[in-house]
Amino acid sequence: MKKIQLAEDLQFSQIIHGHWRLAEWNLSPEELLSLMERCIEAGITTFDHADIYGNYMCEELFGQALKLKPSLRDKIQIVTKCGIKLVSEKRPSHTIKSYDTSKEHIISSAENSLQKMNTDYVDVLLIHRPDPFMDPVETAEAFRTLRKDGKVRHFGVSNFSPAQMEMLQREFDGPLVTNQIELSVLHEQPFFDGTVNHLQKEKVKPMAWSPLAGGRLFKGEDEKSQKVKRALEKIAEETEASSIDVVAYAWLLNHPAQIMPIVGSGKMERIQSAVDAANITLSREQWFYILQESMGKDVD
Repeated sequence: MKKIQLAEDLQFSQIIHGHWRLAEWNLSPEELLSLMERCIEAGITTFDHADIYGNYMCEELFGQALKLKPSLRDKIQIVTKCGIKLVSEKRPSHTIKSYDTSKEHIISSAENSLQKMNTDYVDVLLIHRPDPFMDPVETAEAFRTLRKDGKVRHFGVSNFSPAQMEMLQREFDGPLVTNQIELSVLHEQPFFDGTVNHLQKEKVKPMAWSPLAGGRLFKGEDEKSQKVKRALEKIAEETEASSIDVVAYAWLLNHPAQIMPIVGSGKMERIQSAVDAANITLSREQWFYILQESMGKDVD
């Protein structure tokens, strides 16, 4: 599988395995370890987490699997996120859903993630959502502390606008190596609102969450979903792709921004669809045909 260079000393697999729903997969540590090993065999070496996933449980489940085979750590890259505070019985001090990008919270969240995942470091730590109360100087200071202590190798953001990303980057002396954004054949706006253009300008590679639109691609009854589904079926026939999800992933993978889709499934056959998409080349007209159906009109 193609590797994406995010920094001089950091590469991700272009397909990333996302563990947002890990707690719902009902896998034993042994079964999760087996799934991770099958992902690695398929070329997927990057795994995406967040402290809040699974009501603060997914990192721990991942750590239980990794503990069974610690040598696997050297073969993978771990991404996790912090900054969202959920109201949860696991966080009794949280009385309201809020964002916290203070130095204290970022450092304590990162250290807690390390403990839960049974690792000494994470490869990339992301701020999960833009914080309207962010002090970028303090956030950058947290980044520097975690980097100096060897607990986090690199940093990035998630769901940030170009202006929000530039604000934080101005205060941090290292690169923000990625912006994890919602992007799919049913959510094409980042190609037009400046988000993808900004990342290309800064040579930052985006991670794409919900690349299949949260299942709407298959189950959506609205007109847009139906039109895009028919377009994908047409392109699947033309390219001899095995399914429409293969084409949906290929639509992202073919873009010159070097987009990295996050596959959030616990089933290897679904993960394999994303791997297979790396072998599908779309013509420019095929790519624009899918875009046109998503927009509901010709490009201007």
